[in-house]
Amino acid sequence: MLSVVDNKHDPYSDVAIVNADGGEIVNLTQSGYFDESPRWVMDGNAIIFLSERYGMRNHASWGSESDVMMIFLNQDAYDKYRLSEEDYALYKEIEKEQKKSEKKDADKKEDKDKKSDDKKAKIDDTKKINVELDGIRDRIVRLTPYSSDICDAIVTKDGETLYYLSSAGKSYDLWKISLRKPGAKLSSKLDAGYTSMEMDADGKNIFLLSGRSMKKMDAKSEKMTPITYSASMKLDGSAEREYMFNYVYTQEKEMFYKKDMHGVNWDKMTADYRRFLPHINNNYDFAELLSEWLGELNVSHTGGRYSAPSANEATSSFGLLYDLKFTGKGLKIDEILEDGPFDRATSKVKPGCIIEKINGQEITPEQDYAQLLNGLTRKKTLVEIVDPTTNERWEEVILPISSSATNRLLYNRYVKQRAADVERWSNGRLGYVHIQSMGDDSFRKVYSDILGKYNHCEGIVIDTRWNGGGRLHEDIEILFSGKKYFTQTVRGIEACDMPSRRWNKPSIMVQCEANYSNAHGTPWVYKHQGLGKLVGAPVPGTMTSVNWVTLQDPSLVFGIPVVGYKLPDGSYLENTQLEPDIHVLNAPETVVNGEDTQLRTAVETLLRDIDKK
Repeated sequence: MLSVVDNKHDPYSDVAIVNADGGEIVNLTQSGYFDESPRWVMDGNAIIFLSERYGMRNHASWGSESDVMMIFLNQDAYDKYRLSEEDYALYKEIEKEQKKSEKKDADKKEDKDKKSDDKKAKIDDTKKINVELDGIRDRIVRLTPYSSDICDAIVTKDGETLYYLSSAGKSYDLWKISLRKPGAKLSSKLDAGYTSMEMDADGKNIFLLSGRSMKKMDAKSEKMTPITYSASMKLDGSAEREYMFNYVYTQEKEMFYKKDMHGVNWDKMTADYRRFLPHINNNYDFAELLSEWLGELNVSHTGGRYSAPSANEATSSFGLLYDLKFTGKGLKIDEILEDGPFDRATSKVKPGCIIEKINGQEITPEQDYAQLLNGLTRKKTLVEIVDPTTNERWEEVILPISSSATNRLLYNRYVKQRAADVERWSNGRLGYVHIQSMGDDSFRKVYSDILGKYNHCEGIVIDTRWNGGGRLHEDIEILFSGKKYFTQTVRGIEACDMPSRRWNKPSIMVQCEANYSNAHGTPWVYKHQGLGKLVGAPVPGTMTSVNWVTLQDPSLVFGIPVVGYKLPDGSYLENTQLEPDIHVLNAPETVVNGEDTQLRTAVETLLRDIDKK
C-alpha cells in the first residue's frame, strides 16, 4: 500500500497497492485530486486515506481541506460496513457462534492428527487478503461528515470507531466517529501542532506523537496518559558528519532531476570534497562544505543550511522609522508604520517626536539602542517621549512587535505606496497587485483585488519582484487569460462582463533579478502564453522543484532539485535566463529617492498599448 503519482499527473497522488511478492502497482483511486496517507484497517480488508475531493478546494495550488475516506478491497467487507447497527450486532452474534463451532471442530481434528502423526507440521494459518479489483472504485466511502484540515486518522481494531486529528485554527484536536452512527464528537482537546497516530498490535492503545511530546490513549476508555522519557547519548560528531555526507551523495545521485547530473562526474566530485571532512569539527562549516559541493552541480534549489540554536534574545521593534540624520539624544521619529504599536487612537506620538527613554533607560548617541529592545516582544514597555515643538513630555506603555511582524508592516507599506503610484500615474485607469509568494495566500489577495476594487480599471500591473517562489504559474495563467465573450445586462444596464472569475482586460508583468524558482516560471508562462509584456530585469533560470531534506542532525538541511520543467524542444527552464520584453533597471540613486523606474515604465507601456487598441 502506498501513495503514487500516476497517469502523468504530478504532483497529485493516488492510493495504490502492490503484491508483496512483486508485480505491478495497482492504482485504486485515480481521482485527479490529492489522495494520500493510506493506512491498512479492518485486518487488511480496507484502507483509509485522506482526500481533498469533497473539501473546500484551495484557491491556488495547495491548502485544501480533506476528508477521511475508506476503500473496501472486497465486497464482503463492504457489505458488512453497510449493515445497520442492529443488523451488524446480529451478524456479530452469528459470527461468534460460528467461531465456537469451528474451534471445536479444529480441536477434534488436531487431536486426531496428533494421534496419527505427532511430527506433522502445523497448518499455515497466515491470513490472506482477498482483493477484488472489479468495482473497487464503487466501494470508496467518505467517513467524515465535513471537510477540515486533517493531519492523521486511524480506525480501531474492531473497525467500529474512527479517530482523526482535525484543526479549525492553528492547533489540532482529536475527534471520533462511530462508523455506524452519524456525526463527529470531540474526543480530546489537544491544542497540539502537527500530530501523528499509531496503534499497538492488539489495538488496546493509540499513541499520539506531536513535536517533542508523546501521549498514550486507552482505546476503550479514551483516557490520555503523557509518556515521559529520558535518554543519554554519546555521539561521534565526525562519524555522524561522514554518514550525513554519504547520505547526501546517495540522495543526489538517485533523485537529481537529470540523470546526467548536469554533466558533473558526481563520484569524482564527491571524492574531491570528501578529503575536507576530517578537518571539519562543527555544523556551520559542514553546511558550508555541502553548499560548495552541491554548488558544483550548477543548479538552483540546493546547498546546505545550518540553523544554530536560538539565543532567545530577539530584538523587538516599535514599528517606527527614524530620522537617521538626527544626532541628539534619543530616537527622532520619521514615520509611524501603519498597524504598528504606536498606530492607535490613544497614542499622542507623531512624526518629529523623540523617544528619550525605554523602561527608564536613557538613549544616548554613544550606545546601540537595539540593546534596550532585546526580549521585549509582546511585553509591556514604558516609553518616554518628548515633542520638541512644544517641549511636552509624556509616557506611553506599548507592546513591541517582532522583527518578522515589522517586516510584514514594511511589506504592506511597499505595496500601498506602489498602488498609489500606479493610480496617480495612470489617473485611476490601472490597478496594481503584488504577488508576494507563489502560494494560496498571495493568490487570494490578487484575486480579491483585481476582481474587486480594480475590476472597473482598464488594465492591471502585476508585480512579481522579490518573490521567492512556490507553485502558482498555472493559476496565474488561468486568472489573467480571460477573453471577454459577452456582457450581462439588466434593463439595458451593463452589470458584468464574462468571464467574471478571470481578468479579461489587458495586463503587464514586472520582474527583477531577485525573482526565484516559480517567480521565474510564472513570468515565463505569462510571456510564453502571450498574456502580456514583461518589464524589468532578466530573471535567472531557477525553475526546478525541490525536496528540502532534514538530515540526521536536525540543525542541517540540504536540497535535492527533483523536478525539472522541460520544453517541447527538449531544453529546460533551469539555467535558462528569462529576458524581459522591456529591459529596465532601478538605479540606486533613484531608489533612495523613492522612485520606481521599472513600475513607471510598466504603467506607461500598458497605457500606451491600451490607447493603441
